[in-house]
Amino acid sequence: MDPTQAFCPTETCPARGQAGKGNITIHSLKEQRYRCSVCRGTFSARQGTIFYRRRTEEVMTLVLTLVSHGCPVAAIEVALGLQGRTVRAWVEAAGRHCEQVHQEQVVQPQDLGQVQADEIRAKVQGGVLWLAMAVAVPTRLWLGGVVSAQRDKHLIRHLTTLIATCARPGLLLISVDGLASYVDAMRHAFRAPQPTRQVGVPLWCPGLVWCWVRCSSSTLGGASLRSPSVWCRGRLPT
Repeated sequence: MDPTQAFCPTETCPARGQAGKGNITIHSLKEQRYRCSVCRGTFSARQGTIFYRRRTEEVMTLVLTLVSHGCPVAAIEVALGLQGRTVRAWVEAAGRHCEQVHQEQVVQPQDLGQVQADEIRAKVQGGVLWLAMAVAVPTRLWLGGVVSAQRDKHLIRHLTTLIATCARPGLLLISVDGLASYVDAMRHAFRAPQPTRQVGVPLWCPGLVWCWVRCSSSTLGGASLRSPSVWCRGRLPT
């Protein structure tokens, strides 16, 4: 337990969310509880994590590690003697916690520079799903993904909206494949109303340029060749 890394989670506390201020002390090592000297309240060291009010931290860590590496739930039931609904509840709790951390740390306005977006066709039991993802090229930061049963404009619009939420206003290069849905999705995600005192659609967000690559296959001497063609479109600030 490290009090310097903890902060008071009480909503009415004036020092809520402020770590390293010296107001947090250890209240109980056995029960793993901290004490805040400002509001004089105590709280668990596990509060705000998936292990809060659960006494199976080591087992949960083992189960989540196995599931993340593709181990079937049925195999975990037999090996560890757990119920399937318990394992699924832990996985869902970990997923919700990871989503909260992702929204707090990643889905925030930041300088991305260049973003690459693409879709993956995944086979699942009883059907096929499409996973659209985006990654910041300079830092290799995974911005997030969107899952849909169809590779349509709704999937692409959700992805471009995610990119727009993560992007800070400025120069941004977005690289995609030749899917035509990106053109309309970019217009809806990055168009910001700007007062021009003229009738018509809003102007483009300054500094947005996107390009898409379309490859054509050909055969030469029995060998397959792929020649890419690149189109770019957008507007740079004047």
